[in-house]
Amino acid sequence: MTQTPANENQFTWPVRVYWEDTDAGGIVFYANYLKFFERARTEWLRSLGIEQRLLRENTGGMFVVSDTQVRYHQPARLDDELFVTAWPLETGRASLTIRQQALLKRPSGNILLCEGSIRVGWVNGLTYKPARIPQSILEVLT
Repeated sequence: MTQTPANENQFTWPVRVYWEDTDAGGIVFYANYLKFFERARTEWLRSLGIEQRLLRENTGGMFVVSDTQVRYHQPARLDDELFVTAWPLETGRASLTIRQQALLKRPSGNILLCEGSIRVGWVNGLTYKPARIPQSILEVLT
């Protein structure tokens, strides 16, 4: 299956599969796709000028994952070169849903390996209680 870009707001981050990413069968351990997704989300935010450490220092709040839905299509293997994508699906006052994919890079077209939706909520960094995403952040995300 060849996967084309989802939309113009799609961010793409390259990931190489290392030994540490694989299980005893030589394929990427299923939970590591969530790590790949996390890296892509972090780099997507960074590309928008949002650094998570500075967010907490400057606003007192932070994003936390509140829900994940992941579907696995095909395995990635040692040394595979992947592209991991991220783009916003829904933006609310206190949460953000991000669509993500892990694609195997191939000259004939990228192959969809894994896809998911990750919901992150904004919380107060001291109490971890839900709060509104600062307007300055929402403006960058929308």
